[in-house]
Amino acid sequence: MIFGLIMLLSVVAGILSGEHFHSFMAGFGIAAVAIGTAYWLAFRTTRHPQLALLMLLVAMAAKLAITVMGVVWVVKAGILSSPFVFSLSYLFFSIVVSYAYFKLREYQMSVVAKRNTVVFSTSIQPSSTVVTSAMTAKI
Repeated sequence: MIFGLIMLLSVVAGILSGEHFHSFMAGFGIAAVAIGTAYWLAFRTTRHPQLALLMLLVAMAAKLAITVMGVVWVVKAGILSSPFVFSLSYLFFSIVVSYAYFKLREYQMSVVAKRNTVVFSTSIQPSSTVVTSAMTAKI
């Protein structure tokens, strides 16, 4: 249901911004790359949980840097025909891409939880053989 609504809104927004389609696609592209990079950096598995806050800060800085560099590149290339369409597109797709990445993470965590449940719930069958020592020590 939500996926259909997101697709419908994306297509309608693309059609309505037909005259400024380059600005629309630039907003989508920059948002997707910036959020994807921030997600990749923020949710890295590490052996040191103390680095979690640092990774979040690095992800935020990377997202900001990619966004600024993307906007500068789009403006220098002359692709940005409507700043309003670009900003709305960037806002919408940053929310959509964040939602998609968190749903992906939720799915990955449920798969891992299912796998761990199966592994840990299997019981070890007791064997009927008894292992005894073949050698006896004389004291």
